[in-house]
Formats: sequence, structure tokens, C-alpha cells
Amino acid sequence: MDFQQGLISTIHDYGLGNLDLAEFRRQLKHCPTALLIPCLMEEFSRPALGLIREVLSELSGLHELVIALAADSSDDVAAAETFFRGMPFPVRVHWTNGPAVRELLESMRGLGLDVTGPAGKGWAVWQGLGVACREAEVIGLFDADIRTFSPAYPERMLRPLLDPSHGVAYVKAYYSRLSLETQALQGRATRLFVGPLLTALAQIFGPMPYLSYLQAFRYPLAGEFAFRRDLAMNLRIPCDWGLEIGLLSEVYRHVASSRIAQVDLGLFDHKHKALGNQPSEGLQKMAGEILGTVLRGLMEHEGRSLASEQIPTLEVLYRRVGEDHVRQFGLDAAINRLPYNRHSEELAVQSFATLLRPGVQGLMTTPVAHQLPSWSRLLSCTHGLQSDLVMAGARPTQSTPTLHQRPTLRHRGGSAPRPQPQPAAPISPVVQ
Repeated sequence: MDFQQGLISTIHDYGLGNLDLAEFRRQLKHCPTALLIPCLMEEFSRPALGLIREVLSELSGLHELVIALAADSSDDVAAAETFFRGMPFPVRVHWTNGPAVRELLESMRGLGLDVTGPAGKGWAVWQGLGVACREAEVIGLFDADIRTFSPAYPERMLRPLLDPSHGVAYVKAYYSRLSLETQALQGRATRLFVGPLLTALAQIFGPMPYLSYLQAFRYPLAGEFAFRRDLAMNLRIPCDWGLEIGLLSEVYRHVASSRIAQVDLGLFDHKHKALGNQPSEGLQKMAGEILGTVLRGLMEHEGRSLASEQIPTLEVLYRRVGEDHVRQFGLDAAINRLPYNRHSEELAVQSFATLLRPGVQGLMTTPVAHQLPSWSRLLSCTHGLQSDLVMAGARPTQSTPTLHQRPTLRHRGGSAPRPQPQPAAPISPVVQ
């Protein structure tokens, strides 16, 4: 569409379709690569996951596919394994909320670590990274509800990381969010909240590296990203709707901007969230938690926070910028002959604006958010946790030990030595 570059290296889609599956497979075989898909059991009844499976079935060089599954029973886990049977690479279905996983993670409280939840995408991503990072050098993440999934998605997102000469450690996707049924613009949380919010904050605080960094991403809330193993192992994982912004904050903390890229995946559609009738519902709940994550990032990276007397300025600026964006998106939609409901977009901006004051005040009361610790932190005190998590997340079978039968977790330091685990048997059923 264009060829402009900025703070973050941008990989455009020039519409030429220059994909090379054979070369991509060769690169995957040369660099062990895992894909991680956090997933609810309900996704197996929808067509999107079947499409994803069909596309991924061509990636014979993939090292492993990890399905971080929230399920109600071991029968559900078995059904998920059956769904992915016959893939040309190992598929590991990891039961994130299974009783053995909960028992294992509960045992971490003895080290002063709370890693028991809350349940959600962040918790699933954190567990999935622990599993995927055991052997993979590159890890890519996709959601399970992408209705437009195509071969270009994994190839374009992973290739910048597979060739070390590019010097890239983190890749974030961006795309055009359009409804497949109506062709209407989607992505309101990004278009009507995050974009205007960052612009308003930049006007209040002036130029700041962290704000410029966030604004450099064309779709900061994109849930599709990939990273090298050394980076993935050192990221704290947020547990709420601030996951994507929170991960960008973590990447900013660890990686120079020259080692970050964003890639255009073209047209994109997945499940759409309703605005919600109150701040605790739908997109309003999401926006409130994103607000806290953005402002917390300013504290952490810039040492700045909003004073109480600046809240009215933020409210006025956000509304003005949000209304300007509504007009701009309306023009964009009109020329592209897309349906556009300006009234509903204006109402969304008004609803988001009401979240600013209570969000800022709430942050002042509770400035520290719950984040799951990085895997490098965990392994510094209990270096067997990854293997134990893989065992716990496997579907229970007659030969799968329960936690009290497993070797005791290996802790570094402490007053008494811990018994060492025996060499691992097959650590979990892997679908071939």
C-alpha cells in the first residue's frame, strides 16, 4: 500500500503474493520453530480453527504446535488431540486448567510466587511459552478464531526471525480489520480508543520515547506476534485485556527498536466484541484495562504520571481526537464504499471517554498490576518447572503420574537439598 518506514521497521504487503512454501519449510527445518495457539474448547465447533489446521498442515518443517487449551474435562483434551491428528509435525495439547496443572502451580506459592491465574489468554500464553520455549528458537502466536487465516500469515510473520542476519527479535502483525459479512470496519478498541488516547497523552506530556514507540505500531492491539526464544523467556506476562500493550511494554524494556519489526498480514477478521452496556462489559472493560496498562507503562519507562488536575485535559483532548478520527474513518469508508455508522462510532467515543477519570483514579489507588513472572525468573529458583508443567498439562493416562507421584520440584538455593527428578519418560502425549 505504501513504502514508508519509521521507528519500527515495517514489512509491507505490496500485493505481489511472493510466497515460497518450499523455502519457508527449509528455513523452519533449519531453525526449530514452534507455533502457540491459546484456545477455548468452544473454538473446535467453529470453522476458523479448521481453516487454521488446514493451512498449518502444509508446514512440514515446523518443530511443534502447542495448543494451550482451557477445557472442562480430559475427554475434551482427547477430542482436541484427535482434531489435530495427522499433522506433519508434533502437536502438543496442553491442558491449561487441568487439575494437575493447578496443583503444580499452586505448589509455587511456597516460593512466594502466585502463578495460579487468573484464567484467560494471558495465563494461557504464559503456560504455552513455558512449554514451547523448551526446544524452539522461534515462537509465533496466533489466536484460534482467525477467520481469514492464510499461508501468508505464518510465513510473513516468522521469516524475519528465521534469518539471524536480519537482527530481528520481535515481530508484531498489523492488518485491515474488516467484517467478512458486511465489509464494515472493525477494531474499534484500536481505532477509537488506543489511537486517540496516545495522541492525547503525547499532547499533554510532549515528546516521549515510550509514547512514540507505541504510536509507531500500526495495530498495537494485534494479538499475533512472534519472538526469539531469549526474548520470550524474559517477558513478564500481563493477565488482563492489557496483554498486548503490556507485552509491547515488556519488549520496549528488553529490546532496541532496531530489533523490532511489524508485518502487514492484509485482510483480517475474527470474533468481534460488543461495546458493552457498562464499564465492566465488552469493549468498555477492555479499554479500561488497556488505559491502566498504558499509564503504568509511562510510570515504568518515563517516570511520569497524570496529576489529578490533568484529568480534565485528557478527557477534552481524547474526545476531540476521537471525534476527528470518526470523521476520518467515515471518509475512508465512504471512498472505499464500505458501510459506516458514524452515530454508533461517536457513541463509542463517548463511552470510552467516561472511562478515563475512574481509570486514572483507580490506577493511583492500585498502581501495581498482577503480572506472571518471566520464565527466566522462575527457572532461576525452580529449574525443573518447564518439564513438570509439560507433564502436568498432558491428558491423564494410566501412565501419567499425578503430582504427588512426580519428583519434587527442583529449587535453587534454600536450606535443604531437594531430591533430583528421574529422567523424564515421554512427557506428554504428542499427536503426530
